[in-house]
Amino acid sequence: MKKIILPVITGLLLVGCKQETPKNTIALNYPKTEKIPVVDKYFETEVTDNYRWLEDDRSEKTEAWVKAENAVTFDYLDKITYRDQLKERLSELWNYEKLGVPFERGDYTYFYKNDGLQNHYVLYRKNKEGKDEVFLDPNSFSEDGTTSLSTVSFSKDGKILAYSISEGGSDWRKIIIMDVESKEIKEDTLVDVKFSGISWKGNEGFYYSSYDKPKGSELSAKTDQHKLYYHKLGTSQKSDKVIFGATAEEKHRYVYASVSDDDTYLTIAAKKYTKGNKLFIKNLKDPNSKFTTIVDDYKNDTYLLENVGSKLYLVTNLNAPNQRIVTVDAANPGVENWKDFIPETENVLSPSTGSGYFFASYMVDAVSKVYQYDYEGKLIREIELPGVGSAGGFGGKKEAKELYFSFTNYKTPGTSYQLNPKDGTYKKYWKPNIAFNSDDYESKQVFYTSKDGTKVPMIITHKKGIELNGKNPTILYGYGGFNVSLTPSFSITNAVWMEQGGVYAVPNLRGGGEYGKKWHKAGTKMQKQNVFDDFIAAAEFLIKEKYTSSDFLAVRGGSNGGLLVGATMTQRPDLMKVALPAVGVLDMLRYHTFTAGAGWAYDYGTAEDNKEMFEYLKGYSPVHNVKSGVEYPATMVTTGDHDDRVVPAHSFKFAAELQDKQQGTNPVLIRIETNAGHGAGTPVAKRIEQSADIFGFTLFNMGFETLPYSPKTKIKG
Repeated sequence: MKKIILPVITGLLLVGCKQETPKNTIALNYPKTEKIPVVDKYFETEVTDNYRWLEDDRSEKTEAWVKAENAVTFDYLDKITYRDQLKERLSELWNYEKLGVPFERGDYTYFYKNDGLQNHYVLYRKNKEGKDEVFLDPNSFSEDGTTSLSTVSFSKDGKILAYSISEGGSDWRKIIIMDVESKEIKEDTLVDVKFSGISWKGNEGFYYSSYDKPKGSELSAKTDQHKLYYHKLGTSQKSDKVIFGATAEEKHRYVYASVSDDDTYLTIAAKKYTKGNKLFIKNLKDPNSKFTTIVDDYKNDTYLLENVGSKLYLVTNLNAPNQRIVTVDAANPGVENWKDFIPETENVLSPSTGSGYFFASYMVDAVSKVYQYDYEGKLIREIELPGVGSAGGFGGKKEAKELYFSFTNYKTPGTSYQLNPKDGTYKKYWKPNIAFNSDDYESKQVFYTSKDGTKVPMIITHKKGIELNGKNPTILYGYGGFNVSLTPSFSITNAVWMEQGGVYAVPNLRGGGEYGKKWHKAGTKMQKQNVFDDFIAAAEFLIKEKYTSSDFLAVRGGSNGGLLVGATMTQRPDLMKVALPAVGVLDMLRYHTFTAGAGWAYDYGTAEDNKEMFEYLKGYSPVHNVKSGVEYPATMVTTGDHDDRVVPAHSFKFAAELQDKQQGTNPVLIRIETNAGHGAGTPVAKRIEQSADIFGFTLFNMGFETLPYSPKTKIKG
């Protein structure tokens, strides 16, 4: 049984200080993780997996291991005396009213609101007389808050609601159908729905997607063929017809449907991987019509944004890596007939429609710019945003007289605005009343050079006036994959970190979507190392510029970002003091054998593709690159026992490898949230506890015996 030495916190002082050599130590014993070798052969290379048994999420042995690891982890965390202070401050700052932008459906105006510390936002509605009432309260779904509201979709007349719920954080959903006026449940609940929207065809029924229920564990067994169903109101789910995806000749791992606002067209996007889709269209007004192909390969992403009669407005990155809008007639929608409506620019386009206009939102070095166009493609104006940051919204019905958008950045809480689209003027609709003074903080964008000479942007946020002495506790957060863009947004947890004198830095790594398809592809498959190099270079920049040093640097990321942290800490364990991989993809040789993991092959490739791809994946796979005799940073792996997207076995095996091989005194812990999934729908109470544990672990392992800064005493350490 391995042992490490843990510093003891002997008392809580009013002032924080860093003590290089703790006076007191105690022994911390990891649970013994049995090795039961399983040998796989890839292209004549044998690979031993000592912890394959941890993949069985239904076994009593795995359950006992989870309990034993959590016991060690929480015993450790209980010794961090300022953890409760962090939890108290997080709760205090989180406790403010939060309001979503309104939207009209039928005879009511709906909006989401959270009074402060409610686990989930409540859906309210307002009638024409302006009277508010609670319409749907997810906080009543379960006593412990682990059942959450997912998709909400109204029939075209707004009289029937179909909404989906998630239990225990699972990606498997249930769909419940409710009469809007009486709030009565109309029929039996639809079950076993996964990765699905809810798209109504008039008021008679809706389309949804799912997989056949796997024979093994529903949390980890492979789900490989997505199907589109149509549910007609008043009928049994067993009678729901498969509209698309039932053929064995061509598997689609993701199938999504959308009905046009005028109920004329059904479009289906069929995908093998997370990027690239075929696109089909059907005229719902013609009962004899069949599906017509718009795009017939998976090399590009295309979807229907809008239509005026038979004129279709499509968003595509075909021959336009940064996206463009094209028009085409539905009778002949093939690529050869497309005409540019809003051409591609040097910046990535994300469009919306509302009030009879198109709103073209662009990312310019990960910061928003928004332009307004009419239906002829004429530029009306640029919407002058409230500042430098991220804007979202600008969508609504064609007849809407006002539209709403939100604005935020790393130091500014999200504020909602009401826009008059006729003249482009807007006013504040709602501003949060939060006990955080943004004026005390600064946020700036820098550009640094990665290993191969690529310039990478990074936004650094912190208190004004901090001393660049290399001693500021710093979190470097990254993702770098799946075309996901990290744009500036406010977070309560990050605000509390910065209150403690912390620096929060977010680089826009390759693999993301900040500069379009080329930027994304530059961080995929045989170029995945670019992402890790970009992240390492960001850390080196922060150290060189004396924002921090290796003794005060933590690296953090979740899901694909968990892979980023795992790969970085195994390649450069000297670079950081703390590593925080969350719900990470950490076994790169087997990720595609679980749930819908095979759909990630566009980004990663698989070990079965060819020998070169296998060797490349094995070369950076975190589980396979933990070496004996290396001192890895203080590490807290986090995951959920009900995560059926990135199964917890990734985290289990990585933690077991680290605990077995760690050299030195840095702790390696795994915090396993029970009855929780990949993150979506996590109750506020659990999020606060998780954040307090993560920040407490991070500061403690940077050597802080007390908090660097107490908002109540206004004393700095």
